[in-house]
Amino acid sequence: MSGTLFYPRGGSAYSSRALARGLHASPRVDLTMLSGSLRDTGHGDARAFFAGLPLHEVDFTGSLADADPTAARCAAPGTAPLQPSYEDRPDVPDRVMAALDDRAYAAQVAAWARELTAAGAAEADVLHLHHLTPMHEAAARVAPGVPVVTHLHGTELLMLEAIAAGELAHLAHAEAWRERLRRWAAGSVRLIVAPGNRARAMAALDLPRTRFADLPNGFDPVAFRPLEVDRADVWRRVLVEEPRGWLPGGAPGSIAYDDAAVARLAGGPVILFVGRFTSVKRLPLLLDAFAAAQARTGGAATLVLVGGHPGEWEGEHPADAVARLGRADVLLAGWHDQLELPELLAAADLLVLPSARESFGQVIVEAMACSVAPIAAASLGPAHIIDDGRTGWLFAVDDGEALTAALVEAIEQPSERRRRARMAEEAALERFTWPAVSGRLERLLREAAGPRPGRPGGRSATDRVPPR
Repeated sequence: MSGTLFYPRGGSAYSSRALARGLHASPRVDLTMLSGSLRDTGHGDARAFFAGLPLHEVDFTGSLADADPTAARCAAPGTAPLQPSYEDRPDVPDRVMAALDDRAYAAQVAAWARELTAAGAAEADVLHLHHLTPMHEAAARVAPGVPVVTHLHGTELLMLEAIAAGELAHLAHAEAWRERLRRWAAGSVRLIVAPGNRARAMAALDLPRTRFADLPNGFDPVAFRPLEVDRADVWRRVLVEEPRGWLPGGAPGSIAYDDAAVARLAGGPVILFVGRFTSVKRLPLLLDAFAAAQARTGGAATLVLVGGHPGEWEGEHPADAVARLGRADVLLAGWHDQLELPELLAAADLLVLPSARESFGQVIVEAMACSVAPIAAASLGPAHIIDDGRTGWLFAVDDGEALTAALVEAIEQPSERRRRARMAEEAALERFTWPAVSGRLERLLREAAGPRPGRPGGRSATDRVPPR
């Protein structure tokens, strides 16, 4: 059983779906997918997102009517309180975990214990649980004999690091949640981390190196490949005819452009940013560096921001920043499904991801597979994906001048841009296809499960969890 407490949103959701599809395709695996769901949005409905997989959906929609959705009493089968978050964001219903009291915690665990039982968790050979969440506590109560493999995606580490640094000291329950996450990790037979995240995870969870296994994210080689597209047609549809960019407080489509913007895109390189509008993504750094690069290169390039989960942002909204800076060369395309990205990447020349702490960088390997060279901050996942000078550009974290220099070189040297794009495509195919990644995951899960109890060599429930 693979489980994620969260409704589909962001890179970890796409990763969990791709891995589940790979496991489901294996003739040696009988998979059940357990997922949170939010039916009142176009992006959070697990039924649509995990279509084609054996799914046990847990719907949060009813909890939104409660004064505190994360603590709502949800007695109906197939429901649960709204997911909590690892991020401390104001004015959102999915409050940060560190702010949830014992009552909210108990409501979360009770609902997920019921849903795990209904989905058949106690009969599984192994539980593959994404993130560290109250689902772990529920699993320990209703399926204590089933080994747990925890798949870390990095956001939980950000919260643990923030608590350790005292950044969440204003939240009364921060330390209690820190201890919970560490207890759940200690109770896992194995923890899967993205390349580059093992040292962070060891420090945050106080566990030895041997408890972790590295596993990169991957890409679908059928969907993500070089495509021939009419660039003007793609950008006219995305920006003019079917716009999805959104203003603060506005709906998708509240930002739209005219044909003059599309004509501008034809005048030089198109640079894409793809991601959420959160502080860790360093969008202000990107906007400043792009403006500086434009001043040095004659201003022919265009930056298109793809993403920003509707209604969600931290700090200054990019639309406000663009207006304040007077940047007609920065366009907001809004949120697009993962399977729409190959066409957008085909209509671009570069991908830039300036994140300060990117656990992996899914969109980097997807861009590489589409023969688009990436520029990224040299930390954690990106530093393990990009071979600087060969398959893309790396710059020091939060170094605006270094990012500007990389942008200038990529803009001014199209032949070098194309050379690195070709090398990037070859590297992606060699290292990061989902079939290869999910095959390795299956081996890790099979090893964790071991022989079933009752069979020769089977383990008892008391010896499944290794000592710390």
